[in-house]
Amino acid sequence: MTVTPSPQKITTFLMFEGRAEEAMTFYLSLFDDPEVLGISRYGADETGPGAGEEGTVRHAAFSLAGQTFMCIDSSVKHQFGFTPAMSLYVQCDSEAEIERLYAALADQGKELMPLGSYGFSARFGWVDDRFGVSWQLNLMGEAAPGQ
Repeated sequence: MTVTPSPQKITTFLMFEGRAEEAMTFYLSLFDDPEVLGISRYGADETGPGAGEEGTVRHAAFSLAGQTFMCIDSSVKHQFGFTPAMSLYVQCDSEAEIERLYAALADQGKELMPLGSYGFSARFGWVDDRFGVSWQLNLMGEAAPGQ
């Protein structure tokens, strides 16, 4: 299957080592209007440099709440991963949404800033999910007290 490129100019690209489809499926379960835009997999007949494990994701594109993302399972093992220096920032519409997302993303992940009131926001949290991807969650329209 051919993966159609995104019409947006800049797209977040996530590189995993064998867990791209699991991560994509998890993210699709969390956000509104999820859609798999395309996915291609490594085949059994591929060998040599650049050949990934059969069935893993060669390239996938998916959409969450109108935003397109791409992901792959790297066929090359590398000594780096995701870092909180680059995170996905989510504006949540309700208290229920920020609570739900924070709980799901923190499950088997790492809490960097627990949900709380901070000087820049009345309701904010930051977490690395189980795949190492960093997420900042903010309740829209909520200014910190005194602002």
